[in-house]
Amino acid sequence: MISNPAIWAFRSSVRCWRHRAVLKAALQASDVKAWRWYSTSIRGGVTGMEEILARVVAPLPTYETRDKSPPPPESNSLEFMHFYSSLDKEDKLGFLTKLSQDFGVDHKNLSELAVRLLDTQLRDLATILQVEDRLRYGLTPRYKQLLNHISRVEGGVKFLVDLRADVLGIISSKASESPHIRGLNGTLKSLLSEWFSVGLLRLERITWQSPCEILQKISQYEAVHPVRNWSDLKRRVGPCRRCYAFTHAAMPMEPLVVLHVALTEDISDNIQSIVREFASLESEEDVNKINAAIFYSISSTQAGLQGVELGNYLIKRVVRELQSEFPHMAQFSSLSPIPGFSSWLQGLLSQYRKEGRGSDLLSEQEWKEVEQATDSAPGTPAMEALRKLITSSEWLRSERLARVLEPVLMRLCAWYLYGEKRRGYALNPVANFHLQNGATMWRLNWHADTSPRGVASSCGIMVNYRYFLSDTSKNSAVYLQNKVITASEQVLGLVSQFHKNSKL
Repeated sequence: MISNPAIWAFRSSVRCWRHRAVLKAALQASDVKAWRWYSTSIRGGVTGMEEILARVVAPLPTYETRDKSPPPPESNSLEFMHFYSSLDKEDKLGFLTKLSQDFGVDHKNLSELAVRLLDTQLRDLATILQVEDRLRYGLTPRYKQLLNHISRVEGGVKFLVDLRADVLGIISSKASESPHIRGLNGTLKSLLSEWFSVGLLRLERITWQSPCEILQKISQYEAVHPVRNWSDLKRRVGPCRRCYAFTHAAMPMEPLVVLHVALTEDISDNIQSIVREFASLESEEDVNKINAAIFYSISSTQAGLQGVELGNYLIKRVVRELQSEFPHMAQFSSLSPIPGFSSWLQGLLSQYRKEGRGSDLLSEQEWKEVEQATDSAPGTPAMEALRKLITSSEWLRSERLARVLEPVLMRLCAWYLYGEKRRGYALNPVANFHLQNGATMWRLNWHADTSPRGVASSCGIMVNYRYFLSDTSKNSAVYLQNKVITASEQVLGLVSQFHKNSKL
């Protein structure tokens, strides 16, 4: 039974209890002293934060006692978790800034160790290695051991994944330019990469018999082709479909990355045949007609695991599973969206209109066809008409407009995927992902996704990245080391047409 003072403390800070898990953990605590700070800490502002951090972030043990110091009490980790969860967005920024800045690396001690290492360069090897080890230990931020201890309490790993999501949000929004925040992000990423290494992950096939909670999360997390209803979800985990997810023992019932696969006779060239196919849910698989596996959606569910490689390993594990189930299967391919193509093209058209270089994008004959199809005057009016067409799906309803735009959009899209680069690698993030995995940029597909979302993001075009299993290691190495994209004759032909007709 919880005493009245504890109940009063919880009620006086009711806005802190936003998460049911926090409330549950607090109600299970029997030691009132462990939670007495809660009624006043938030009202204490910065002072309250300092008091919490001073209490829960233990000093880094000396080098000599690093393996002998007893671990801090579990209540330290719980106190930190509950306090942080109670803060609003602005207070979280201040709290993380203070944590990373005041409880990081001891820079003075680190400088002394660096000088000592330089002084020992003429000494024996054993002495040099010991000083190097001391320096390595000195590079450990003080807060790192708190993070390690948080990972050992129930719900701690999930808390740290969400904490890193907050840190990434701070960095991407430029809410803070502090290098200490970036250091905290690096420490969290390093720890999470160790905890979520592929050897510690479990591959699960999701079926209609999977727990309802898992199925609901699979539906909620689907980021590529939204699930419409339960019947749609049942179809996506039913016959001729496979759904796989990586899970982790420390985060039960939480799929980390989800891959949807269609089992088909040939490599699919449009998404409608996969996600809007109204075959009977009770139909059986005909093994003789299953020759290809189409990866049509892969979604990372945890923002805090950004940069921790999971998706590429999931595809490789799924390929092995499918080869075991269908030994004759030899065709593995994605059917991927092309996010960003439409916005890139919009920017390109706007830039060329301002510079008066519209004729550089399309051939003279193509501009004439655009002018006739849109009933617009040559020059700027025709460019503006083309730009407006791309922003809407109206042109899809006109066979004439679609015929005029197909060669133009296909070659521009091929160039966007193949030629537009960021630091030497493919600008498009989906392309970069599959190329890193060793896939071949195999085929661009016209009218592959005519949904409003597909038209708005990529003018309805989709691309197959094909996995030739004997070549994936070589392709990956060539791309990562030499930044060379392996592409099919169709893609290279479209790029060649781009060079012939456009001048970027």
